[in-house]
Amino acid sequence: MHADQQPQETFQAHRDLLFSVAYRILGTAADAEDAVQDAWLKWSGADRSRVADHRAYLVRIVSNLALDRLRSARVRRESYVGPWLPEPILTSSDAAEDVAAAESVSMALLVVLETLSPLERAVFVLREVFGFSHAEIAEAVSRSEESVRQAAHRARGHVRARRPRFHADRARQRQVTERFLAAASGGDLNTLLELLAPDVTVWTDGGGKVHQAMRPVTGAAPVATWFATLGRRPYQGVEFDAMTIEFVEVNGGPGIVFTGAGRVIATMVLDVDEQGRIATIRSIANPDKLGAVAARTVHPVKPAR
Repeated sequence: MHADQQPQETFQAHRDLLFSVAYRILGTAADAEDAVQDAWLKWSGADRSRVADHRAYLVRIVSNLALDRLRSARVRRESYVGPWLPEPILTSSDAAEDVAAAESVSMALLVVLETLSPLERAVFVLREVFGFSHAEIAEAVSRSEESVRQAAHRARGHVRARRPRFHADRARQRQVTERFLAAASGGDLNTLLELLAPDVTVWTDGGGKVHQAMRPVTGAAPVATWFATLGRRPYQGVEFDAMTIEFVEVNGGPGIVFTGAGRVIATMVLDVDEQGRIATIRSIANPDKLGAVAARTVHPVKPAR
């Protein structure tokens, strides 16, 4: 039976790609899943006999749906309580082959993409991450090829100016992450100060649902002092000793998942600078953003084209 007579099989074959596109445009797994589900409804009801390239057609559908969702999400995020961080996802990748793909789904890059306009973000994702041509993107987002070229140029310059200049190798990042957690849980202030960059910044996202810092915390001394008490106080009603702490791949790199009392409590991702010191810590504890991690769904950072 031809693929266009099997809409579900064709859709499933491209599902990872569609989620990857939608997630990078939206920054939230829940909205990306909704966009993929809406794409299925459009695809299943479409006249597929006239579709020559199923993959391009599906990407066009999900890109437009994600763009529509992003425009409304931007308004909601303006009134978000405290810092807004992307929704974390569990990922799997081959570190030797997927460095660029892993970086494209990193918290660091997704935070930068939040500063682009919805069109610039969609164009950047489709062009720089998935390698679509300007002509293909123009058709996908219903714009002229020239306007897509201009948006791509603006987005590239913006991202280049703001993305981290250095990417630590995975083994080094994992080692630093493990040392940091050991020092924090043991209240080892000296080791924490040694591990932290002088201008380290901590971003915590509780969304007003759980207690988190309402503004970023900056500087080695205050950050070290804050984390040195981690093992001595309960968090969200759970004693530190009663938590399960896992080192897993979060958004393309080493991360930490804290669970306790039958739920995911928080995720944490650390960025390391060229001196091997921790430059940024991002912790997400808003329970509305932990569904994808709690579901244990693992997404490839480099879905098949």
